[in-house]
Amino acid sequence: MSLELQIQKALAEAFKATFDLDMEQEKLVLQPTRKEFVGTHTFVTFPYGKLTQKNPQQTAELLGHYLKDSHSLIADFQVVKGFLNLSLKPSAWVSWLAQRTVGEWQKLPLRGEKAMIEYSSPNTNKPLHLGHLRNNFLGFAVAQILEAAGFEVCKANLINDRGIHICKSMVAYRQFGNGETPEQSGKKGDHLIGDYYVKFNEVYKSQIQTLIAEGNTEKEAEQNAPIMQEAREMLLAWEAGDAQVVALWKKLNSWVYEGFEKTYKDIGVSFDTYYYESETYLLGKEIVEEGLKKGVFFRKEEGSVWADLKAEKLDEKLLLRGDGTSVYMTQDMGTADLKYKDFPMQHSIYVVGNEQDYHFKVLKVLMQKMGRAYADGIFHLSYGMVELPEGKMKSREGTVVDADELLAEMIQIAKNRTEELGKIENFSVQEAEQLYRQLALGALKYYLLRVEPKKKMLFNPEDSIDFQGNSGVYLQYTHAKISAILRKAERDNIAYDAEAYAAVSEFEASESELFYLLSQYENTLREAADSYSPAVMANYMYELARAYGKMYADLPIFPESDAAKKAMRIALSAHTGEVLRAVARLLGIEMPEQM
Repeated sequence: MSLELQIQKALAEAFKATFDLDMEQEKLVLQPTRKEFVGTHTFVTFPYGKLTQKNPQQTAELLGHYLKDSHSLIADFQVVKGFLNLSLKPSAWVSWLAQRTVGEWQKLPLRGEKAMIEYSSPNTNKPLHLGHLRNNFLGFAVAQILEAAGFEVCKANLINDRGIHICKSMVAYRQFGNGETPEQSGKKGDHLIGDYYVKFNEVYKSQIQTLIAEGNTEKEAEQNAPIMQEAREMLLAWEAGDAQVVALWKKLNSWVYEGFEKTYKDIGVSFDTYYYESETYLLGKEIVEEGLKKGVFFRKEEGSVWADLKAEKLDEKLLLRGDGTSVYMTQDMGTADLKYKDFPMQHSIYVVGNEQDYHFKVLKVLMQKMGRAYADGIFHLSYGMVELPEGKMKSREGTVVDADELLAEMIQIAKNRTEELGKIENFSVQEAEQLYRQLALGALKYYLLRVEPKKKMLFNPEDSIDFQGNSGVYLQYTHAKISAILRKAERDNIAYDAEAYAAVSEFEASESELFYLLSQYENTLREAADSYSPAVMANYMYELARAYGKMYADLPIFPESDAAKKAMRIALSAHTGEVLRAVARLLGIEMPEQM
């Protein structure tokens, strides 16, 4: 039984003994004690005055006296108005630490619920960029967190492999590619095709200017530019199944997929299933017909189909054009049904930028109107854009920050910083290269995940690799320091099992703070899972590392003359290292043993 459950049980007993009240112990909510007060766990008594017939201060005083006098768990209490601050006995913490079996606490009990997380969702006309990195890291971390919190999880990737934007790259390649291959160019396939997407837009802009100079309006020029007309014709040919166009599409996409997979492997994310827009974009038409029969949707005179969502303050939404062609919403409705058929989930999470907030509000309402079982569980994990100090990125202009290039830059920064500090003198070349990559990815992931998803953020590669501040590297360094302590304890044959520190009967303040933070892993995991927020785990990780750093600075470990205290501090170090690794795994961050 966790310490929180033991305290809740003791509180229920105190209510019964003091006020003859039967309380459900799970509803006796505890919160962390504010740092300016004494204690670790706080119980707020304001809501219980009518039941106890006492004011909050009196209620807290009576409960506190009972707990201190009657329970071996509680050492002392402090009442601040209606806040009952509890201090646990060192023996309770020592017993708790002794019971922490390696690994068993890292996962919560199974909940019997399924969750599908859809993330990444790249277009096959360009490589992954910085914005995709935030998306991928968020999606992967949420999946890891939910799995650890007891959900059955499926990680899905919907590839946007069709449409006018894909045809733009295809047209440019057909006009200017001269049969170039990734092998000939020395580039990854996604980079090569991305170059042709940029080339298309360069030519398109030039043709627009020429047409304007010839007397066309800007709108006419945009419509009549030859290269854009060719792209539209290619899309129609693709939809008609033209053999040559489909063959070109398959070839270019295959190059892009190879490039994507290498990037996914390099950044440490993975998927359980893939969906392709080319296979799903027509599925929603059947749902539209079903909605018409049910009277949920309506058809206008020219033949287009709409949903009236004015009652939900979402206006009217087009679902099928007058010519019978579908729109993105039509496709997403069909794909939502397909996903549920493949993986009947209670939670369907879409990791997509905040520019699509309205789209996903509409999708959820539409599927609720259609009576889909999964509709209430649709959740848009909306995240803010990532910008650089120099401003926004634009794919069509070739000003994006390429994911592969950014990772290479981060590795170089990690190498430079590490060599400046002289921390790898005993490393082999291979070990050093592995460390640089671990530091670079740790810095990148932590920097992008520590911020609440909804917030727009500024990313500066130089600032992200910091051995001292709130950074992934600082957390990795703390873990490496703990690993060094454990190696020394093993070399010196210092036992730090439960028997070795059982006699400890008092703590210093920094030890108490560290004990409390370590005990909050499960609660923090629940909070992160309930809010779909990896930032909760990232910030917990930082607070834990800071608390450990304070204990390490304040108290001796190996110079400590009291053998039991020395053993306990080593055991605390070991468990801190375990928890840091557990959280890092959820965030997709590797923790070096030495650096």
